[in-house]
Amino acid sequence: MPTQSRTLTDSEQAWARTRSYLREHRTELDLAAAGEYPDAHRVADSALLARREWLPTSPIPVNDIRLDWSPTDALSFPAQPPRSSVLPVRADGGEYETYSAVVGDVAAPTVFENRPTYRLLHAELAGQSPTLRFSLGHYFDSVDVGEAAAHEFAVAYRDGQVAPGVRAAITDPCDLGQRRANLAISTLTIRRDVDTGNRSFLLHWRDPRKVGHAGGMYQVVPVGIFQPSGYAEWNTGNDFSLWRNMIREFSEELCGADEDHGSEQAPIGYESWEFASKLTEGLDDGSVEAYCLGLGVDPLSFATDLLTAVIIDGPVFDELFGEIVADNDEGRVLELQPFTSERVEQIIAEHPLQAAGAAVLRLAIADLP
Repeated sequence: MPTQSRTLTDSEQAWARTRSYLREHRTELDLAAAGEYPDAHRVADSALLARREWLPTSPIPVNDIRLDWSPTDALSFPAQPPRSSVLPVRADGGEYETYSAVVGDVAAPTVFENRPTYRLLHAELAGQSPTLRFSLGHYFDSVDVGEAAAHEFAVAYRDGQVAPGVRAAITDPCDLGQRRANLAISTLTIRRDVDTGNRSFLLHWRDPRKVGHAGGMYQVVPVGIFQPSGYAEWNTGNDFSLWRNMIREFSEELCGADEDHGSEQAPIGYESWEFASKLTEGLDDGSVEAYCLGLGVDPLSFATDLLTAVIIDGPVFDELFGEIVADNDEGRVLELQPFTSERVEQIIAEHPLQAAGAAVLRLAIADLP
């Protein structure tokens, strides 16, 4: 919905209608978009695409993945995506230059900010030394490529009209050299009953008024872009950890904590932060287990997700998340669901679930210890 009172131009209104169509038909469009890449590997019979080297033969402890920092490698990558043909005309007659600029003017969610991110350059998760390599990026990098490509596909699918621009330039969504790729960490949170061994998991409904990506869909929780916690330079190194990023997302999406961790004044002290230290102590004593199950790309929006699962023993889970905040800054957290094959497949069949969510649920059912 528009975020301002001014009258939208005809082309802005048409753009907004297509964005609503995109949101309302997301699952159908995802499957149709996946059909454009018949040679790509599909993850766990979902629409999610991947390369073979992105899928480990067994779950990897998250902290066993080596993170490399290679800022100079990014210099040879495309500087700017092609201009999309679906960008509307402004009220003054001028043209929007980027998809993020249109979202900001016409349909901005509650939080829409071009924050620094860790840009994914390379991934190898199937070998003996699982590695991810990064440089510095920005949040709008993915919006200007992926969201524009999804919008173009929606126009073509609905109207039968080819919308040239960003999508045509990306011949292989899994080729990280063709686009600027931010990495989302999609975490399946599982509560393990220590007496019975029964497991249950959480789902999240993404409120389209609050989020800029995949509004109206269901997803595992927490999910967050891999990025520094703030703009201050010290955060780039201090927050360069998958586990630390996941801790922040647990705190924000399940506990309702503010995203402002004071890191513009000083780096986050993860060791002295009680919530973070309890989760990390759990990794050491076995009451918390954190695994990576693979990496995949959404065929519609090119969103790139690291698929992770965190298993937490009941007493620790109840202590940390006993008062889960149902409504958070991105939507609503549902009550715990039985973690069984039957319930997982029922949810996938009956709910509009993001491709990454469907993939991680099926991988976790099949592969987690």
